[in-house]
Amino acid sequence: MPNVVLFSSSSHQDLSQRVADQLGLELGKVVTKKFSNQETSVEISESVRGEDVYIIQSGCGEINDNLMELLVMINACKIASSSRVTAIILCFPYARQDKKDKSRAPISAKLVANMLWVAGADHIITMDLHASQIQGFFDTPVENLYAEPAVLQRIRENVAEWRNCIIVSPDAGGAKRVTSIADSWVFFLFSNQVSNKPLLSCSI
Repeated sequence: MPNVVLFSSSSHQDLSQRVADQLGLELGKVVTKKFSNQETSVEISESVRGEDVYIIQSGCGEINDNLMELLVMINACKIASSSRVTAIILCFPYARQDKKDKSRAPISAKLVANMLWVAGADHIITMDLHASQIQGFFDTPVENLYAEPAVLQRIRENVAEWRNCIIVSPDAGGAKRVTSIADSWVFFLFSNQVSNKPLLSCSI
């Protein structure tokens, strides 16, 4: 795959390696560390001039450290003359802070979107944003992928009594997703002429 460089940040190195293996690529050489004062340091150890760069990082785990590492890595690639930088952010950080629900409350999801743009991201790929309106926060193209097909397959393969399961959402923001899963299950059951009760959905 010419002119493509795939970098892994700290959050999902195993997944990044599996993606690279699937694409027949070698992961790009990058060194990430912290200085004694806990500042994040990123060193791109190969040329990315004119290359189409993809960086896999996520907002889970050490969220603030991972976000800062991603921003620094994006900027390092941009000032090293890469042609385009795509950030693959599996779990978008601060996505639940997507509206002003009280006076003086920040809209942190919009702030993160702005930070990614300022750092130099040309394209964002993420999954299952907490709310679809977050896509409007970006000044760069954003792809919001959906994990529902993989979730349905994993439930069928790993839950013995999946036909009688109940999918539960932790909040109202996830209610639409669990309802969509339940609706997909109804279609699956009817299309396969299964008489058992379909998955139900609820929010708590």
